[in-house]
Amino acid sequence: ESSAACEVCEGAEEMTEPLKQCTAWLRAYFCEPARTASLPMPAFHHPLLRRDSFTRQVLWTLLRDVKFGEAVSYKQLAVLAGNSRAARAVGGAMRSNPIPIIIPCHRVICSSGQSGNYGGGNLMKEWLLSHEKLQKEKLAY
Repeated sequence: ESSAACEVCEGAEEMTEPLKQCTAWLRAYFCEPARTASLPMPAFHHPLLRRDSFTRQVLWTLLRDVKFGEAVSYKQLAVLAGNSRAARAVGGAMRSNPIPIIIPCHRVICSSGQSGNYGGGNLMKEWLLSHEKLQKEKLAY
């Protein structure tokens, strides 16, 4: 359990609305996870998320269907995204995710239960999964 306080450093310049939304969402994710469901999702302008592709389908499916504190295997996510034989392509989609944490690629694990790889490092992936599990357990009490 972390004893660090949540803090967001804001510059002297006025933040744009999308940046304010993103900051609020990330603050909630780390400090008050139950609030993330009620916050507006920051606007996604990355070309990868606008182009019609399997990667886009996988990322949106992950965002929509795999909730805080849950995990899904690469194969299960492939099935949810509409192609049961595309587990390796799901791995590629996770590697190209332009906004990790917000699109929670850390929630995608191997069928064996192992955490699998993560662009931010495996220790970070394990920490994020632990953070979500602990916060979900706290909410259940």
